[in-house]
Amino acid sequence: MAPMTSSAPLSWSGFAAAEPVFADTVRRRFQLYKHHVLATVRKDGSPRVTGLEADFRFDELLLGMMPGSRKSLDLVRDPRFALHANPGPDAEMSDGDVRVSGRAVQITDPDYLARFVEDATPPEPFLLFRAELTEAVRTGLDGDELVIQSWRPGQPLRTVRRT
Repeated sequence: MAPMTSSAPLSWSGFAAAEPVFADTVRRRFQLYKHHVLATVRKDGSPRVTGLEADFRFDELLLGMMPGSRKSLDLVRDPRFALHANPGPDAEMSDGDVRVSGRAVQITDPDYLARFVEDATPPEPFLLFRAELTEAVRTGLDGDELVIQSWRPGQPLRTVRRT
C-alpha cells in the first residue's frame, strides 16, 4: 500500500520548490495573457466565474480585486477557488491548457500590502489574496497524444498520456 501523503495547500513558492520545472511551465502559461478566469463558491454553494488578473510577485501567486466585489466576498466567506489560464485567441493552445486550484488567503499585513503597492501600483482600494495550491494541472498535445500533467501537495508530478 502506498504511503499517505499530505494534501495541505502549499504556497506558490512551496509548489515551485516541490516541482520547479512544472511550476515554471504553469507560471509561464499564465503570464502569456493578462486576464484569466476565476471560479469561486457563491453563498448558496453554486459556482461563480469571473475575470481576474493573476500576479506572480514575491515568489507567490497573488489575486487582487476590488473590495466588495462578488468574487472578494465569495473568497472571504469561502476561500476555495480555481483559476483557469486564458486559452488565448485561437484554438491551437500550443502552450497547453493550465489551471490551478486551492485556497485564497487574504493578506492583511500592512507591510506586505505597502510593499505590493510600491512594487505593483495597483488601483486602490484593493484586496489581496495569496493562493495556496491544492492542485495544478496542464493539458496539452504531444503529437497525437493528449498529455495531462497533474500535481498535488505531497505527491509527485503525475503524467497521463491518452491517444
